[in-house]
This record gives sequence, structure tokens and C-alpha cells, in this order.
Amino acid sequence: MPTYEYRCKACGHEFEEFQSITAPVLKKCPSCAKLKLERLIGVGSAVMFKGGGFYETDYRSESYKKAAKADSDAAKPKTESSDPGSKSESKPDTKAESKPDKKPAAKAEPKTKKKDA
Repeated sequence: MPTYEYRCKACGHEFEEFQSITAPVLKKCPSCAKLKLERLIGVGSAVMFKGGGFYETDYRSESYKKAAKADSDAAKPKTESSDPGSKSESKPDTKAESKPDKKPAAKAEPKTKKKDA
């Protein structure tokens, strides 16, 4: 239900009234009791949020976001431009080239001496 603004032409009293759209317009001023009340054109109703706030269910899940991103990436055609200044070309990965993988060398199995019987 909307809130309507009223003003009395006789005494200048202004107030707001919460009433149904189908309710008749008020005519009697609650302050001076004269029949000089007019309904003003208001700015409209405000948005009223009820509840405790935002909840986890108000947002998309991470799995949905990942699937949507995968779908959008699959839909985009991968074309490489021959223009050297093009932004679509990626820079070579210099970190991988400058640092070789230093994995520990596989240790040789220890030799066991077998006794001949």
C-alpha cells in the first residue's frame, strides 16, 4: 500500500497517510478539523527491503560461475592475429625458460650382496 502526502490549505499542516489505492481521498484535517485537505503529488514509493540482509543463496555458486566461464571460453573462436602489436598474442613465459626444473635425481637402488649358498 502506498503512502500519500496531505496538506491542509487552512492551517498548513502536512502529514503522510498510509492507505490503500482504492481508499477515498481524505478531506478533513486532523489538526484543525476543517475540510480544506488536499492530497499532494508525491515522489512515489521507496523500495523497502525486508529481512536480515544478503544471504549465501542470493549469489551464484562457484560451480555455476566456473561452468559459465568454461562455456563462454569454448564459444569464443581462438584466432591469432598476424599483427605483432596485437593484444591477443600472449607473451612467452619467461619464468619457465629462465629456471630449469631442479628435480632431485632418482637415487640408484642400493646394491645388496647376495650370499651364494
